[in-house]
Parts: sequence; structure tokens; C-alpha cells
Amino acid sequence: MQVHAQGDAQSRAPHAEASVPPSAGSPYGGQTHRAAASHGGAPDPRIAGYDLAAEAADRSADANGSGPGTGAAGPTGPAASTGPADPAGPPHPQAPGGPAEPPAQPPATPTAPATPPSPTASSTEHRTPAQGTGICALCHAGTVTGDGYCENCGHAQPRERDHMERELPGVAAVTDRGHRHHRNEDFFAVAEGALPDGSPAVLAIVCDGVSSASRPDDASAAASGVAARSLLAALPGGTHPQRAMHDAILAAAKSVNALAAAPNQAQQHDPYRQQNAPACTFVGAVVGGGLLVIGWVGDSRAYWVPDDRSAPAVRLTEDDSWAAQMVANNLMSEAEAYADDRAHAITGWLGADAYELEPHTASFKPDGPGVVVVCTDGLWNYAEAAEQLAAVLPGDAHDRPLHSARALVAHALAGGGHDNVTVAVVPFPAPSGRAGSA
Repeated sequence: MQVHAQGDAQSRAPHAEASVPPSAGSPYGGQTHRAAASHGGAPDPRIAGYDLAAEAADRSADANGSGPGTGAAGPTGPAASTGPADPAGPPHPQAPGGPAEPPAQPPATPTAPATPPSPTASSTEHRTPAQGTGICALCHAGTVTGDGYCENCGHAQPRERDHMERELPGVAAVTDRGHRHHRNEDFFAVAEGALPDGSPAVLAIVCDGVSSASRPDDASAAASGVAARSLLAALPGGTHPQRAMHDAILAAAKSVNALAAAPNQAQQHDPYRQQNAPACTFVGAVVGGGLLVIGWVGDSRAYWVPDDRSAPAVRLTEDDSWAAQMVANNLMSEAEAYADDRAHAITGWLGADAYELEPHTASFKPDGPGVVVVCTDGLWNYAEAAEQLAAVLPGDAHDRPLHSARALVAHALAGGGHDNVTVAVVPFPAPSGRAGSA
């Protein structure tokens, strides 16, 4: 089969057919987009895992002197969230032209609430046990003090972001801190929305904070939450999913740019410390209406793995990285480039100090069922080639996305877990039934 894919980046996808492109004459082009306004908003009950992202956006807006405001009611659609979203929080500022905010509603099946962060915390990380218990999660004997340490063994307690899992109908995601990093700088958002005809649309956003920048954990949380809300607002109104993804990346970039204007507590204590603007990578997928849409900036990736494992698995994204540039310019073989110490230096990211922002998007029409794996380099470092990832992915991934995401994270941790690892598994076509694959 010939390769036919609508997009602005090369995609090795033999299963793809031509899809309807976004509307012509778009003003969004390949321009640099910088803004100080935050696209934060009240946690959307349709989206799992937004309490931390909303906190990051809130601090950015406060630092810019924005007062609280209430966004207009957005579209409604099918919703089911098992995440710890906090719909009771205060309203957040709405950036001009940003996506409308839907009214807050309690989640259908709430889990144990996370402990609120300390007012003086410099990040969105929680210092107390994720389950809100006062018993040490390590020695199971001592009680936990207010600063998050066990009185018996003295160990700091796991933070909520160290390991998170979410599952909705048609999508599941898992993130883990890994074995080497002191905090998890990845974040994800998964959500279920609707297209204009009422058919379901499922999305997954994965962002990897740039460790060499300041507040990378805030950057990834803000970008993933804002992008998901932007997509949920645009898709029911008839915006082509590829255009909606492009605009969502621009909205996410604005939210990360806004963090650069917010004061950093660490820098206040040490005014001579050099600080880079917060930054993160981005990769997202939308499944709905017979289309698979991918968008990305940086080196986080998306893979297609068909249910029929006799058909080849393929990588749908091309990295914005030093290694990818070397290979694209025929200066090195892929093996040589990725063996170099500079291989993972990224050439594209979301952040106020980024070069010209060029969101990559592509649309596909798979000719059979399968799953999209959306992940950070914490996974693909241990299964880089598409056939390697397919060999690790369970054969029933389409029916058990959460189990499959767990298996991929476990593979990365067993391989060394040198980085944070985040994986989202999105079946195609999106199933209409409820989740429950664990």
C-alpha cells in the first residue's frame, strides 16, 4: 500500500490513507508564538488529572496580576473521569480567544482526594502521601509529620506525581518517576469528548518537562491540561481535528510562556542562580470519526501498533532533536546519531525561549483496528524501533489499554528507569463502552 498522509511532517505509516486537510488559508503558520496570558481554567470534569495543571496555571495568572474571572460555558458531551480532578476550585483567568470553559461538575466516580499542596510550595508536587494517610508508605509503622517525613524511619513519603494512573473509556495512561530522578517532570491528560455528530472523540496528551529549564514539572502540567481543554472546546464545534490539534499546541505554548513571567521561589532565595524559562515537549493524539490525528513538538513520540501483529508497527512522529537532524541531513546513520552524547538535545520545545514554534500535525485513516502509543523518551529509550515497542506491548492492548500502559512502563523500569516515563494507550477505533480493563 502506498503511503498517503496529510500532515506537515513525514510519517512512516503504510496503513494511512489520505484524509481531509484543515481549512486552507490558516493564519497560524510557522510563526513564533509568545504570550504572557495564561490559558488556565477550572478543572474540567471530563478530563482526568487536571488538579495539578490548574494549580500551575493559577500561580502564573496570579504573578501576572490577573484577577479571577469566569469563562463562558463550553460544550457538553460524554464524560467519565476516574481522575482526582477538583471541580470545586476557584475560577481561573481566561485568556482572550482561549477555549471556553465548561461548567464544573463532580467526577462520576471520584477516587481518594489528594492532599492540598502547602501554600508555600514552589511546585505542584504534594509533600504528603498520595492516599492522604498518616501511615508511612515505606516502613508501614511510623506516622507522617506535616513536612512529609516518617517519624519512625525518617524517609520522605511518595509524592502524588511519582506514580499516577488514569483510565477513561477508550484511553488509559500511566506515568512514573523512574529510578534515577528525584521528581516526576512528565505529565499527561486524557479526556473523552464528542464530535459535531455526537460520535465520541478520545484524546491523550503527554508532555515531558525539560530538565535543564526551571520548573519543568509545572510546564508539563500546564501544557497538557490547556491542550486538552482546547481540544474539548474545539471538536464539538466542527473544527477539523487536525486544525484543533494545531491550535491546542499553540494554546499549550502560551500557557508555558506565561510561567516564565511568574516568580520562582528558588530564584528568590538565590538571586544569583541562573534560570532558564520553563519548557516541555508535547505529543498528543485524537481518535474519532474514523480519523487518527497526531500533534507534537520535541522528542516525545507516537507509535501505531495494529491489532494484526503480522502487519508492521510504525512510528508516526519525527523527533525535533539533534540526532534526527543528523539523520535527515544524511550526516550520520540512525545508529550513529543516537549513540552520540548529543542525540537527545532537542531542537523544538514549548517555552518562552524556544526558537520559532512549528507545531507538527498529521492525520491518518488506519485500515484496521489497533492502538496508538503516546509516550515520552523515558519509554522509547528502551524500545526505540516500532517493532521493538510492538514486541513489548501486550497482544490485547486494544481491549485492555490500562494493563498495556502499565506493562510498557514496567518494561522501562526493568530496563533501568533512568528517566521519568509516561505512556498513554489509545485504541482505534475508540470503543463506545466504559473502561474497566485493569
